[in-house]
Amino acid sequence: MQLPPLPLSSHAKPVDVFQAAAVLEKELTQIIKGEVRFDRGSRALYATDGSNYRQIPIGMVVPRDDADVIAAVAACRKYGAPVLARGAGTSLAGQCCNVAVVLDFTKYMNQILELNTGSRFARVQPGVVLDSLRNGSETHQLTFAPDPSTHNRCTIGGMIGNNSCGTHSLLGGKTVDNVEELRILLYDGTQMTVRATSETELAEVIAQGGRRGEIYSRLRAIQENYAGLIRARFPQIPRRVSGYNLDELLPERGFHVARALVGTEGTCAIVLEAKLKLIPSPQHRALVGLGYRDAFFAADHVPEILQFHPIGLEGFEGSIVDGLHRKGAPNLDLLPEGRGILLVEFGAGDPNEARHRAMQLIDGLKHVSEAPSARLYSQSEARKVWQIREAGPRAAAFAPGAPAEWEGWDDAAVAPEKLGGYLRDIRRLMNEYDYRGAFYGHFGHGCVHMRVSFDLESQNGIRKYSEFIERAADLVVSYGGSLSGEHGDGQSRAALLPKMFGAELIRAFGEFKAAWDPDNKLNPHKVVDAYLPTENLRLGADYRPLEPETHFKFPDDNGSFAKASLRCIGLGACRKRDGGAMCPSYMVTLEEEHSTRGRAHMLFEMLQGEVLRSGWEDEHVKEALELCLSCKACKSECPANVDMATYKSEFLSHYYEKKRRPLNAYAFGLVERWARIGSRIPRIANFFSRAPGSRHLLQRLLGLAPQRQLPRLATMSFGRWVRRNRPSIFGEDEDLKSTPSNTRQVVLWVDTFNNYFHPETCRAALEVLEDAGFTVICSRRPLCCGRPLYDFGMLEKAKNTLRQIMSALGPRIDAGSPIVVLEPSCASVFRDELRNLFPTDERANRLRSQTFLLSEFLQDYAPNYPSSKSSMKVLLHGHCHQKALMKMDHEEALLRMLGAELQSPDSGCCGMAGPFGFQKDKFEVSQAVAERVLLPAVRNAAPDTLIVTDGFSCREQILQSTGRRAMHLAEVLKMALHRRESPDGR
Repeated sequence: MQLPPLPLSSHAKPVDVFQAAAVLEKELTQIIKGEVRFDRGSRALYATDGSNYRQIPIGMVVPRDDADVIAAVAACRKYGAPVLARGAGTSLAGQCCNVAVVLDFTKYMNQILELNTGSRFARVQPGVVLDSLRNGSETHQLTFAPDPSTHNRCTIGGMIGNNSCGTHSLLGGKTVDNVEELRILLYDGTQMTVRATSETELAEVIAQGGRRGEIYSRLRAIQENYAGLIRARFPQIPRRVSGYNLDELLPERGFHVARALVGTEGTCAIVLEAKLKLIPSPQHRALVGLGYRDAFFAADHVPEILQFHPIGLEGFEGSIVDGLHRKGAPNLDLLPEGRGILLVEFGAGDPNEARHRAMQLIDGLKHVSEAPSARLYSQSEARKVWQIREAGPRAAAFAPGAPAEWEGWDDAAVAPEKLGGYLRDIRRLMNEYDYRGAFYGHFGHGCVHMRVSFDLESQNGIRKYSEFIERAADLVVSYGGSLSGEHGDGQSRAALLPKMFGAELIRAFGEFKAAWDPDNKLNPHKVVDAYLPTENLRLGADYRPLEPETHFKFPDDNGSFAKASLRCIGLGACRKRDGGAMCPSYMVTLEEEHSTRGRAHMLFEMLQGEVLRSGWEDEHVKEALELCLSCKACKSECPANVDMATYKSEFLSHYYEKKRRPLNAYAFGLVERWARIGSRIPRIANFFSRAPGSRHLLQRLLGLAPQRQLPRLATMSFGRWVRRNRPSIFGEDEDLKSTPSNTRQVVLWVDTFNNYFHPETCRAALEVLEDAGFTVICSRRPLCCGRPLYDFGMLEKAKNTLRQIMSALGPRIDAGSPIVVLEPSCASVFRDELRNLFPTDERANRLRSQTFLLSEFLQDYAPNYPSSKSSMKVLLHGHCHQKALMKMDHEEALLRMLGAELQSPDSGCCGMAGPFGFQKDKFEVSQAVAERVLLPAVRNAAPDTLIVTDGFSCREQILQSTGRRAMHLAEVLKMALHRRESPDGR
């Protein structure tokens, strides 16, 4: 079967094609308790998902309850508007974008309604995040079996729509195998509960008539007319996800109507509630890593490994590991040697039994020809290895200098015993088309994922892509496989389904769709009567985004802001609700607009100029960026390394080219200037910042939150203290420049915040460095890294500031002197922004490589320091820039060397984020971010526990929110040096 001639449609998408949008919006606003959003910004947010496709929705509704959903669908029906029910929007085949009214269930309809451990089932709303259900059921040693890699943000409704699977489908099957009952709403307003149906029940339902009886009668006709074909043509493999689940209507399957609706991708019904099966969860796991010479050889050995009955069997090839090495990913040394990696997990109720089963595998494989390298992991190692598996493939897809890789042939499945042959054949086909892409996936069930270097931006490239997927589909069918083994059909594969099922079963799919949705208004043209894979492409043959001149040079994106904004692949890792630092604003608002993905999509749309038409002056984009805390967590935690803090700064620099910045931008952005002036009269400055009248005036002028106090200036800055007490470390700039280089000499970077507000930190660092045997030098001239300038897009000033620094410290930089920085946000300027602004400047690159945090410097240059131990309890919070760009390993190691009993809560961002938390309109978000983990941990810490964090903002947030004084690492080291008794931390 050949696809029809390619519709190489324009990249430009029709925006306002639904003429009744305004009146529909007005009616919805009057009847919906939740939120109705038809503005262009919201439509831009939901124009795409995790796929290659893009369609501009009519608008969106965020329902609060079932009544809202019912009312919204009724209003859409009145005006003939299509409806798309959406989960987390991570679909990879285009299921979650359409010209429709989008229903987003994730914000409000996310409750577990019942967790029945005795009968082993759960009743949930569609917006429940999978991990929420798993965490709740795991306390009873039960679990919901399917666990895709998006488990910490994907929703149950989305999993039902997609028929999701995951790593442990060997244990419990696909979503379809774990759904017992669905309560659904149809486009015509019909509500019903569907489940398995006995012959007697089926006859009764049909006899009762009505809409339910009509549907069941048509379903029975499909069963009777197509049963033979279904049994003959549906692939008998573990991972058949393509097509509708008509096999669930067979008598031997119990005429299970609920399961027949699983995997219909929102094209037939809207799920209001689901009853799900829970299964026993092996509480003890043992993970084995196996290394083979290549992925083909690894796949060949899957059948023999399955004989050992693992609960999970994943695979990936060495090129993924290569890509992660280039990105400096951690923990890669845990992987076994080899170019084809298998991860095999065993589970049991007893830890010794799980380990015994793992050892049986290792021992059994010792006797095969070309035995693999093998490694049995500890529990902590296993967690790190699973993180590599979950993030690695997509992280490696955006390697600097290499062509971008896309979904498009990412999901085929064959019988596990045929996997090796299929991989060899698909690689030969890829080579024929000069495509690159790495294999990974659920090898235990014969399901292979890959992102491929398709050219989706030119007519020839799209034609080539179309030819490739046709031939690839023929190959899968020849192996008796499924075009989709997990990600669904959507738009990527639906037009290819006749190759797999034949014309008659495609007709049966159409009859099934028509029984539920005769008007074709639920997610139309997905699965049935589908768009071609080359329509509605996010890029397209005439993709020509705006390529503006920018301050940042984006060296990892070929100097293109457009390519940088395209980095987001819709994976939605920024939508997780707990754990890690990304994305703090999403975690507390649950708004797509305030996720990294949402902001990236807004910037992408801004550069297209179709939905968002105001370019750099677009208020929708500015609003989306307002709550970005510039924490940089996405720079490291996002698998595609989206760098939203940089994009925000770039946007603001252009936004304010024709607008006047608010007064607080100058107050906070130029804080070094005001602190320097105030330090001359600190008592007077502090009085006016706290006296009721002047404080109220400042609040009004600068938009300060009344709950906040401006930080107190120290009575004597560090610079003034040095001039009075230690002038030898600090002469004129000429003295600094002429100081000879030696390996025990270090430049102490005296930042604005520690200099003027916390000089005791600088004094402690000076004492510690000298005690460690180093000669400390610093400049008499106050220098500032310019960090606050980036928060307000003052990039010309920021560049000039960096030029001044490189000039002032030039000889020391050129001589290779280490530069020790106490404030992580200053270090991040030198590690990150400096390279992005001056990527080819040799001195800038040297400064970047010579910048160290105190902990990094001592660990690298004085590995045996400190030598003395001092018993103490420490609660350590990492500044978000430190966690994102520099990690916490050195800090933790130093504290353990001191003998500290260390607690490191997974606290993410503190919420203060420089000026962010001081602003009245951001105070609630700032506090909500801090109250997630950090502030409760501080309050619960014993009085004799030291609260330690290097970030000035973090210490200020803790002080102002809990009254406890947090210490810098330098102060802790100094305290240990003096063998002082631990203070109570207050």
